[in-house]
Amino acid sequence: MTDARLLLDAAHFAAVRHRTQRRKGADASPYINHPLEVAALLAECGVDDAAVLAAALLHDTVEDTETTPDELAARFGARIAGLVAEVTDDKRLPKAERKRLQIVHAPQLSAGARLVKLADKICNVRDVTHHPPDWPHARRREYLAWAAAVVDGCRGSHAELEARFDAALAEGLALLDAGD
Repeated sequence: MTDARLLLDAAHFAAVRHRTQRRKGADASPYINHPLEVAALLAECGVDDAAVLAAALLHDTVEDTETTPDELAARFGARIAGLVAEVTDDKRLPKAERKRLQIVHAPQLSAGARLVKLADKICNVRDVTHHPPDWPHARRREYLAWAAAVVDGCRGSHAELEARFDAALAEGLALLDAGD
């Protein structure tokens, strides 16, 4: 399969699986916009590994839909399924434990999974800053601090992504400090 075909297949698969989901922000945008944004950010920052880009498109399918890891492996191969598995939370665990484990596991992620994790956190921080869910400022600030802790475990992976995360975090904190 060509890289273009792989990426289009992954985008289509993710779109079908996320078709009924919306983002938590006030605009309730279609969920598929998020994995598309994550993959586009990686490409914009020079990531051209088709498996990493496909994993970015698919990164929430196991966690947030009925997709199984075996299904991803059968359709997209073991490497892509493995990258998705690395960034997938175990929804059977309590939310606080899932969040704690993201911080703990971040330093052990493979190079490709770290890229997906970094781009995901950048996009999420931008969303919490510019299209926030109906959360009080304290919860938004807690999210930003937690995202920073996860990203700290991925440092040394990609300077441009890390700089973009730092800029998004600084902007989010500044807006919260300003009372937005």
